[in-house]
Amino acid sequence: MIKLYSFWRSLATYRVRIALNLKGITADEVIDVNLMKGHQHHPAYRNVNPMMALPALLDGDGPILFESLAIIEYLDETRPEPPLLPKDARGRARARGLAQIVACDSHPLLVPRVRDYLEHQLQLPEATRMDWCRHWIAQALSALETHLKDPQTGIFCHGDEVTIADICLASQGAGARFYGVDMGPYPNVSRIIATCLELGAFASAHPLRQPGAPAA
Repeated sequence: MIKLYSFWRSLATYRVRIALNLKGITADEVIDVNLMKGHQHHPAYRNVNPMMALPALLDGDGPILFESLAIIEYLDETRPEPPLLPKDARGRARARGLAQIVACDSHPLLVPRVRDYLEHQLQLPEATRMDWCRHWIAQALSALETHLKDPQTGIFCHGDEVTIADICLASQGAGARFYGVDMGPYPNVSRIIATCLELGAFASAHPLRQPGAPAA
């Protein structure tokens, strides 16, 4: 039995939903943890993930799995088809590096605990907080755009098969949309995101297609 702790707006959970879809796995139970209402701070969820972040995933008897990249690699190791990492060591390093620009460098600066700190501890106005988010999204998009000019880029981030890099790139695109970041300067990024969203595994996992998401 697979149990997924999720929230429609969570970009990290979006990544895990894509991976589950690509592997043909349907979660038996999806538990909503409303980040906007602070449900991640409730004691019941703290017992699941002391970091009070999403996603978390339980596969069978446990233990609980946490952090999106770790969960995705776990799924890839336990359900190896289709593979989400290239076969060669250099290719795997490149795909992981592209993924980590999103999941380790950019996205952690946008999550609720950071935005809450900016608002309540530093007392920054909303406009400044939005500028903060857009800045770090754009920084990552600029780096990704440069990397994706490499000849190793194909239909997708690395060659012509979906990898963990594409999963993370899709989540970066969703975040850019949430914060109104202009994607015009990033044609390679935009092309690959559009290609990914043509796949059902990506499209059906999109935040705006989840229960509780706004209509537009």
